[in-house]
Amino acid sequence: MVSTTSAARFAERAKVRRTIARRQAISLVSAGLAVVAVAWVLLWSPVLALDPDELAIEIQGAGSVVASDQVREVVAERDGTPLPRLDTGGIRQDVLDVPGVREASVSRDWPHGLTVTIVAREPVAAVPAQGRSGYTLLDEEGVQVGHVRKAPGELPVVDVPAGQKRTLRAVLEVVHELPAELSAQVASISARTQDTVSMELRGGLRVDWGSSSDTTLKIAVLTTLLGSDAVKGATVVDVSAPRMPIIK
Repeated sequence: MVSTTSAARFAERAKVRRTIARRQAISLVSAGLAVVAVAWVLLWSPVLALDPDELAIEIQGAGSVVASDQVREVVAERDGTPLPRLDTGGIRQDVLDVPGVREASVSRDWPHGLTVTIVAREPVAAVPAQGRSGYTLLDEEGVQVGHVRKAPGELPVVDVPAGQKRTLRAVLEVVHELPAELSAQVASISARTQDTVSMELRGGLRVDWGSSSDTTLKIAVLTTLLGSDAVKGATVVDVSAPRMPIIK
């Protein structure tokens, strides 16, 4: 037979266990609600929503042809998306599709912004546009980075046969390797094959360059000749065999 004292003690213990259980349940529910609230604030509420007006665009590269407005349009498509849910990798891929962009990185700028850093493709030459007027601007890899009505004065005009990718690549390789002071003197550059690159300087002198090999030596030889009296009155300088240049 259970005594009155023992029954009361058992009842008290049961009450304590129920109280503890209720408190634990309340704590779990409260913790769950807190997690849901935090998740809602971070992932769905406007507290950390993207505001395109807080976009920072950093473009690296002189003479960039990247249109900042097009980059802003890419970001504007995600307007209102909370930053934690923002697919920065997807934004980067879309930014890479903007003409003139060579490389890009995207980082969150809390609480509402983004920073898009772009390495721009820089035009090194202009070629007559096919099928329309004006000129297509190309970077060193032959990628089209823009179109202009008039060839920029600081870029050489390139003339190669249509479809000759190797020839174009050889010409652009030469253009890219030229130092700034020499490149500024080049008005146009042409080639029928990858081994017959030829330049016309702004003063009218023609430079037969040959292939894109031995570029460093050819640059040194041509620079030396242009700085001497040897080319005065000449119309052609042939550095295709740089150890035996020919002046005509």
